[in-house]
Amino acid sequence: MQTFLVGGAVRDSLLNYPVIEKDWVVIGETPESMVAQGFRPVGKDFPVFLHPETHDEYALARTERKTAPGYKGFTVHASPSVTLEEDLVRRDLTINAIAIDQQGNIIDPFNGKEDLENRLFRHVSPAFSEDPVRILRIARFSARYAHLGFSIADETLQLMKQMVNDGETDHLVAERVWAELFKVLSERSPTAFFYTLKDCNALKSIFPEIDQLFGVPQPEKHHPEIDTGIHSLLCLKQASKLSVKPEIRLAALLHDLGKAKTDKSKWPSHHGHEQLGFPVLEQFCKRLRVPKSFKILALQVMQHHTHCHRVSELKASTLTDMLGSLGAFKTSNSIVKDFVLACEADARGRTGLENTPYPQASFVLQAANAACNINTSDILNGQLEGSKIGDAIRRLRIKAVAEFIKSA
Repeated sequence: MQTFLVGGAVRDSLLNYPVIEKDWVVIGETPESMVAQGFRPVGKDFPVFLHPETHDEYALARTERKTAPGYKGFTVHASPSVTLEEDLVRRDLTINAIAIDQQGNIIDPFNGKEDLENRLFRHVSPAFSEDPVRILRIARFSARYAHLGFSIADETLQLMKQMVNDGETDHLVAERVWAELFKVLSERSPTAFFYTLKDCNALKSIFPEIDQLFGVPQPEKHHPEIDTGIHSLLCLKQASKLSVKPEIRLAALLHDLGKAKTDKSKWPSHHGHEQLGFPVLEQFCKRLRVPKSFKILALQVMQHHTHCHRVSELKASTLTDMLGSLGAFKTSNSIVKDFVLACEADARGRTGLENTPYPQASFVLQAANAACNINTSDILNGQLEGSKIGDAIRRLRIKAVAEFIKSA
């Protein structure tokens, strides 16, 4: 059996980057011979097998032929006659089309090693344009390797733009877009993902809600960057510094979606943008089938971020009700911590204000702690029934929050 280490494991090892998983390509074998040697078949669309001991993925060398639009419109041909170079040429980027044989020799028919050294994303062949997911992959690689100085080769960027013009991105399905976005939200520089999509004109078709924020002005006094789209990506950048949680990062990115829906005649003012953003967020989450935990936090941040920024000015009753809306009084109130981090990212996501202190976060958390530590035994053991119990507990919480505010 001829086996070659390929793909991300080769790329990342040459970059001295952590290798998470290893993929192998197999030359000269059949599905039957793989099974006979103890490999377990797992591939649905093409022959992929798990090694009986290491559980690494081993794929039979294959070629692909475009038969329909979209990323599933391919006919796959795998046989013992397919060569290593024929398998490598179907890959997206030259840096992903490098192989290492069992003796440790590098096979690099498309000069991927040179592109790694030059920090370039370059497509292997014109067949790149046949799969729209490759646009998302390059954008995700941009998010992963931006700190290493990678950029997109001019000819590859032009090809990506042509794919967008040809409507290829219109065939991306929600599950695949979300899968890529989910990975991006855990990368080192997720803002690079969105700037890459914007550079190739794909942001408008893939994430129209975010694209619509660009060109929407904000008051320069509070937002030196002015543009709402730039502000949103600055918020994502700050959220990435504050937390590794993808939910917090997404909430920070999406919190101002409503600013694209405010009255243009009143710009750069955006009164009521919080509520105007609700249906836009709903549309975003429904289209991409965003998990509930992401949606809930994004909605909370969208609804209450302005209250959080001026929390010291709020009445005790308003602050208590906000905490209740956030779920601060439930068994687990971790969402409040996530909420204030996303709000802090919003406050710092402004040009020149990235290091501004945000004491509001501690204020909210201390108020939540005060409201949670009330003694409700007299109420629960008393004569009150139904909604009157909840009203009495709310009054106790408001009192506790008021006392905290006085002492703060």
